[in-house]
Amino acid sequence: MTDFQTHQAPKRSRFTDVLANWIGVIPFFIFIFVFLILPSTNLFIGAFRDYKGNFTFENIIGLKDPAILKAYYVSLQVSVITSLVGSVFGFFVAYAITIDKAPKWMRNILMTFSGLAANFGGVPLAFAFIATIGRTGFITAILKNICFPGASGLQTCPFNIYENGFTLYSVLGLTLAYTYFEFPLMVLIITPALEGLKRDWREASDNLGASSGQYWRYIALPVLWPSFLGAGLLLFGSAFGAFATAQALTGGSIYLVTILIGQQIRGDVLGNPNLGYALALGMVVIMGITIMGYTMLQRRTARWLKS
Repeated sequence: MTDFQTHQAPKRSRFTDVLANWIGVIPFFIFIFVFLILPSTNLFIGAFRDYKGNFTFENIIGLKDPAILKAYYVSLQVSVITSLVGSVFGFFVAYAITIDKAPKWMRNILMTFSGLAANFGGVPLAFAFIATIGRTGFITAILKNICFPGASGLQTCPFNIYENGFTLYSVLGLTLAYTYFEFPLMVLIITPALEGLKRDWREASDNLGASSGQYWRYIALPVLWPSFLGAGLLLFGSAFGAFATAQALTGGSIYLVTILIGQQIRGDVLGNPNLGYALALGMVVIMGITIMGYTMLQRRTARWLKS
């Protein structure tokens, strides 16, 4: 009896350890199941059903509608532009605080700002932009009141941005708003990659007589480009899935896929929830491709940084 207890005790101990480890992640799996797997399954099934619950391909075929194709085009256009602008802008900011060895206090300020701004979106961001450069925003008012006497003796106000064709409630205005949280996200993502560039590589390059341009062309950029492209894909996905900022800023006047989905599933008599599910399924496909590309590039980056 004593030998039996001696052999059973280690087994119970290992079982307890394994159970304790799984207990820690059970809330995560419950959350994923309730808020990701169940809605995704319902979305997939709903995309192939009509309003009576019968199986149909009409919702998928309906994605060929010119208005829906235009919504995808505008969403892709805004996402590509904001990801490009955010990637380039964020890269140079990250470069300034890492490679150029900016003062530590400046790096702390920029990194703290990036952490906050990257998560500042939705209605608060839209309100901030409306209050700043909206038609009655305070910067708009300041620029509007900067006037000079013209040649004819009349006052001219050259900095009135709305008189010069700008409007916040357009694709350009939406691009500005998205860039506000896109470039800080780029700073947070690309900074570790820039810090991964080893000083030995630069010293070896200098000792061999290479110029700064040759170092970046033949050493640094080949190492950084997977991180840069991966971060760009992440920024693209962030902009492509945004809804609240566009809805609050433009009131749905810009034809984005996310706004169109909201119009279809919000429950009014003109909406078609199953078409909304099909639209969301199209977005899931695009986001899935984006995530696959990001994952592949991140693996390549990790190999470089470990070497």
